[in-house]
Amino acid sequence: MQPVAENILNVTLLEPRLKHPTIFNRFDELAEGDSLTIHNDHDPKPLYYQMLGERGNIFTWEYLEQGPEWWKVRISKKISGEQDETLGQIAAKDLRKAQIFKKYGLDFCCGGKRTVKEACKEKGIDVTKIEQELQQADKLAATARPLPYNDWNLDFLCDYIVNTHHSYVLKTLPDISAYADKVNRVHGGRHPELGPISLLVQNTYNEMMSHMVKEEKVLFPYIKALVAATNGVQPLQASHFGTVQNPINMMEMEHEVVGNNFAEIRNLTNDYTLPEDACASYSLLYRLLEEFEEDLHLHVHLENNILFPKALKLEKDHLKNN
Repeated sequence: MQPVAENILNVTLLEPRLKHPTIFNRFDELAEGDSLTIHNDHDPKPLYYQMLGERGNIFTWEYLEQGPEWWKVRISKKISGEQDETLGQIAAKDLRKAQIFKKYGLDFCCGGKRTVKEACKEKGIDVTKIEQELQQADKLAATARPLPYNDWNLDFLCDYIVNTHHSYVLKTLPDISAYADKVNRVHGGRHPELGPISLLVQNTYNEMMSHMVKEEKVLFPYIKALVAATNGVQPLQASHFGTVQNPINMMEMEHEVVGNNFAEIRNLTNDYTLPEDACASYSLLYRLLEEFEEDLHLHVHLENNILFPKALKLEKDHLKNN
């Protein structure tokens, strides 16, 4: 059996006016799932955006070689109905890719329902660069296996969130609030941004304390009862809030409030850059804020992108079968 020849187009052999039309014609001739590899003597990135504009989001773009002499790109036609994964779905499958999103300021937590293309367009970021780094992450051997959050049972995940992230908030946020107030009183005259930072921290404190009680007393017990009912351990009692979508909507809105607070804090602190006259308390405040934001991103990710979608599906399946 003869091997199938790779579908290659050497663009450098074409007249300039024929290059893009020829590529478009060759792409249009592809069957769904098939690929065309183009060879060029410069980065064909403008072609990506032209194809996106004229053909829509029906292809994937993968750099195989990037100069200095040759640029080789594999363009594949998507299968009908195949949708781009959202930031949250990508992070749920491999949390290491969330580091790429963080690097470019792409919100995979509260903004996790957007696709990479949508998020990049909103922030004016080169989407080909992000997609390339995500593709490279797939090819790199893992140096450490991340915790398999996406594989855990939902009752276990609820307990993990409480024991790990809620406990961290309860332990750390009062200290952050106290230091934010202290540093503002001492340094606020020379650094007026400390006043708004202190207010944002206090708002976050109030929001999180109320938020966690609602999760621990209402939402998480219902999800755990839903798991028990699905496993035949005990029947599911009717809830006072109707479908689980209602408390989830509230939790997601509160996540967004806190996420926006910390986005503003990062902006006000210039990415937690200390001024020259920062004292030890000032330094400690910025370090605690940055550590808290890091934990918050994972905390919200586990709920918005893993726990909540799975709880919605579990309830839907349970009601359908009972």
